[in-house]
Amino acid sequence: MDLLTVILLGIVEGVTEFLPVSSTGHLILAGTLLGVQDQATATFDIVIQLGAILAVIVLYWRRFWDVAVGLVGGQPKSWAFVRNIALGFLPAAAIGVVVYKAVKALLESPTVVAVALIVGGIAILVIERLVKQARIESVEAMPWSTALGVGVVQCLAMIPGVSRSGATIMGALSLGVDRRAAAEFSFFLAIPTMLAASGYDLLKSGATLGQGEWLSIAIGFVVSFVVALVVIRWFVGIVSRHGFAPFAWYRIVIGAVALVALQLR
Repeated sequence: MDLLTVILLGIVEGVTEFLPVSSTGHLILAGTLLGVQDQATATFDIVIQLGAILAVIVLYWRRFWDVAVGLVGGQPKSWAFVRNIALGFLPAAAIGVVVYKAVKALLESPTVVAVALIVGGIAILVIERLVKQARIESVEAMPWSTALGVGVVQCLAMIPGVSRSGATIMGALSLGVDRRAAAEFSFFLAIPTMLAASGYDLLKSGATLGQGEWLSIAIGFVVSFVVALVVIRWFVGIVSRHGFAPFAWYRIVIGAVALVALQLR
């Protein structure tokens, strides 16, 4: 990939990672449009997500520091925070190892992405309409069963185009978590999930990458980090006031346009 393509894909990743629109799906569609979709690009798409994950750590460092201090001090809220993140992560970790090859193959299918974008957008509209009353207002207040339930739902995001953030946020809303807490849980859950996904992918295919591909990953990582710093704060403000319907309609439109474009190729 040339430098401009790497930067463009890094921007796409930073903008979409934490929005319920599927960052992987957008990277696949963008890669197809730019003519760079291959096995090495699939690894690039997975690993540069760590740049966006680093943005979460930087923006929420105080929250993580308070949790760490609370763990040392034996505070129940801090232990509940760690327990819930661990429970949310476990289902994807267990299933991901089993379906790794199948998921990797789907990363080369833009048609799957387009269909998943449309179906996911419709699902968000339905859930937004059906969910009325939120009972849980923080990650620490989530019962263990809610955290585990969100983790199970997150496994749907292994299908490119579904959206990891979309699946976790909608799963949390369906289980009684309010919008802000659902978004933050999705952010925090992304850290172990994407670290594991990227690490496993590099373990499997890292040895086949050349110097140029490693450089592309490094540049994409930095670009996605910088862009995600801006997007995360904007996203929390938007969903707190307006909900997720705008993102649902966006998914449906982009998915439909992509399907038409793919048929005309």
